[in-house]
This record gives sequence, C-alpha cells and structure tokens, in this order.
Amino acid sequence: MKIMLDAGHGYNTPGKRSPDGMREYEFNRAVANYAKQLLANYKNVTVYFSHSDQRDVSLKARTDKANSLNVDIFVSIHANAFGGGGWSNVGGIETFVYPTRPPVAYQLAQKIQRNLVISTGLENRGVKTADFHVLRETKMDAVLVECGFMTNRNEIKLLRSETYRRTIAEGIVKALAEQFRLQRKANTAPTPAPDAPSSKSPASAKKDGLYKVQAGAFEDEENAQELAERLRKAGFDVYIDKE
Repeated sequence: MKIMLDAGHGYNTPGKRSPDGMREYEFNRAVANYAKQLLANYKNVTVYFSHSDQRDVSLKARTDKANSLNVDIFVSIHANAFGGGGWSNVGGIETFVYPTRPPVAYQLAQKIQRNLVISTGLENRGVKTADFHVLRETKMDAVLVECGFMTNRNEIKLLRSETYRRTIAEGIVKALAEQFRLQRKANTAPTPAPDAPSSKSPASAKKDGLYKVQAGAFEDEENAQELAERLRKAGFDVYIDKE
C-alpha cells in the first residue's frame, strides 16, 4: 500500500497564513509528519511526501510525483481560511473529493470527516466536491482535508497546538486503516482512537494522589455525550464536567 501525504502549500506561499502570522504550512507539515509516524506501525505501507520544507512545490509537481510513483491514495492536508485575511467566526471541518465522487475516495472522505468532527468537537461542514488540481490531476483516489479555520480566533489556537495536530493525524490514519483494512505490525501499540485522545491530553492532572485524565473537550454537548458512551462501552468510568 503506497500512500502519499500532501502538506498543502509551503513556508513561503504568499497569503497562506493566519491574521496573526501562523503559516498554514506549519500546521500541514506537522500533521503529515505525525501521520507518517503512525502509519509506520502498519504492515506493507510505504508513505511518500509530495511537499518539501526547502521550497514551495508546485501543484503539478505534486500530482506528477504521485502519478509516477503510482501511489494508491493521495491525502492533501490543509488549514482553512475565510474572507480577505481578517478574523471571522466561520469555522469547522470539511473534506473534499473530486466532483465525480469516486467511490473509494468518497468513502474515505466520509470516514475522515466523521473521525475529525468527533475528536475535535468542531462544526461538521460535511464532505464536499471541488475541482481542485490535486483531486483532478491525480490518477489515484484523492481527498483533501480542511482541518479548521486559521481565520477563526478559537480554531487558530487549536491549529497551533501539537495535541490538536496529533489528533488530526490520528483521525486521518484511523480512517485510512479502516478504509484499506491495514494490518498492524506485531508488537506495536494500537494507535489511540481520535475520539479518545486521553493518552496525550495536556489536561491530565494529579489530584489527591490520583492521576485524572481528560479524554476530550467539546463545544457541542452531543459530541461529548457520544464520546462518553464510547468510553463506557470500552469499560471506562466516565463523567462529563461542563466548565
């Protein structure tokens, strides 16, 4: 199984940054790096990058590389933006496929979208279609994931967070593993489910001699309840604390 991860844009791409200066590529490349690390735990998986930290790689060069390597799936990772460069209240997660809705790409997009919405608690903007170059010119199935808005004051804080970046990577990898039935290598710990990122939560705290672990934080109560139910079924004691 050959997978190409595409961190959108580059360090020097004009205009691709938040109103307070975070380059979109900083987020995109971090997620791609985390995803590659997680995918190393699966058998017969080779991961390629389309991007480079040294230069901005053109869209054509990215799709040409994917096509020449004959990869099986192309996953493009992005942070979103709205408007002319200022702050906005628009937010959420959305995933794109080509307008013909190739079945495998569409199924994968649905899985990624579901995982990321549950794990982040952000607005579900749905699976959409678009005539983007990386979706049109790739010969294999391809998806493009918009992982939150860098023009949203709340979501830019998440996009800067290493915890959030890992959570996004986990959601994407979990979807890939499910879609393509990837088999884990022996003696590797299971990838933390994106809807239960407790092992990495910075909110873990010691109190009265016990270590208490927060499994997630959500703006939407329905997402919190869904995660709580999943944890209960897995055998954990769960309570929801509203701050």
